[in-house]
Amino acid sequence: YQRRVRGDDMPDNQDHTGVGHQPMPQSQSPISNSSGTLLLIIVAAIGVVFQFSLHRVDEGHMAVYYRGGALLQSTAAPGFHFMLPFITTYVPVQVTTQTDEVTDIPCGTSGGVMIYFDRIEVVNRLKIESVLKVVRNYTPDYDKPLIFDKVHHEVNQFCSTQNLHSVYIDLFDQIDENIKNALQNDLDKNAPGLDIVAVRVTKPKIPEAIRRNYELMEAERTKLLIATEKQKVVEKEAETERKRAIIDAKKQAEVANITYSQMIMEKDSQRKMSEIEDATNLARRKSQADAEYYAGKQAALSNRLKLTPEFLEMMKYRALMSNAKLYFGPSIPSYISDNLPVPDNVAKTAEELDLEVEKLSSAENLSNGGL
Repeated sequence: YQRRVRGDDMPDNQDHTGVGHQPMPQSQSPISNSSGTLLLIIVAAIGVVFQFSLHRVDEGHMAVYYRGGALLQSTAAPGFHFMLPFITTYVPVQVTTQTDEVTDIPCGTSGGVMIYFDRIEVVNRLKIESVLKVVRNYTPDYDKPLIFDKVHHEVNQFCSTQNLHSVYIDLFDQIDENIKNALQNDLDKNAPGLDIVAVRVTKPKIPEAIRRNYELMEAERTKLLIATEKQKVVEKEAETERKRAIIDAKKQAEVANITYSQMIMEKDSQRKMSEIEDATNLARRKSQADAEYYAGKQAALSNRLKLTPEFLEMMKYRALMSNAKLYFGPSIPSYISDNLPVPDNVAKTAEELDLEVEKLSSAENLSNGGL
């Protein structure tokens, strides 16, 4: 630019200001040269002012403004903005998640052993609506008093009440959560709007002699764990064998139970068949006995009906008549009358005898029905 103002390496027919392209006379007055120089100075001043007044705020940041060292109430979102040059300054403040690394943190245990944490990472995020308040109270480098210094304080507070073994092994998994809770509780009181997302703690460095002892102890613990795992494997195998034996025994018992049940069912079926056969034979014999009883009863009834005095008398005469004997002599009529008396009711006819039999049968049926 200065070279163009001086007119170096420019054609003679162009203006020394570099804005015109019309040919000019070879000779110029001092007034025109002064005007061109003044114009260039004004343009340069405007460019400088524009350069220092225009600024850009990146995404994920908010700009806060200072004028004469005093914090202004205005903030700016990401993008291009203007400010008064040389009087007003701006500072970008990150409002997205950021990670602060706190390094070389000393930790004195209750036993007097000094250990060091190489790095503790604190992931935090400042809310947009809290930017102005936090910056006013703690400057744009708010993370130094609120996070860096607080981490040192909390680590020393924790280590001072614990021995080396607790810090290095037993309670190491709780350090990050304890620091996170302590930081968040303090920020909720002193700087609302600044949230702790997570805390990551590296393993502390301990003296070499103690570290070797811990390594030996860890090696022995590893051997113990290996032996314990082997014992568990052996116990598991024995348990598996025992369960397999129990399963086999149960299977055999179930098979025997099924076989025994089948035998019982067969015996029960045979018993039922025998009972059915016995019942059938009993029913048959009972029927036979009933038939014989009925036949004998009927025969007895028939005999009782048939063996009347008249019938017996008639049979008597028939028996006598069947004995064909010849009697000779004068006393034959008197012999017959003396030895074969004829009752009065012999003269009854056969029809009268049948009528009496029917009457007796009817009387017996009535007596059976009553029973």
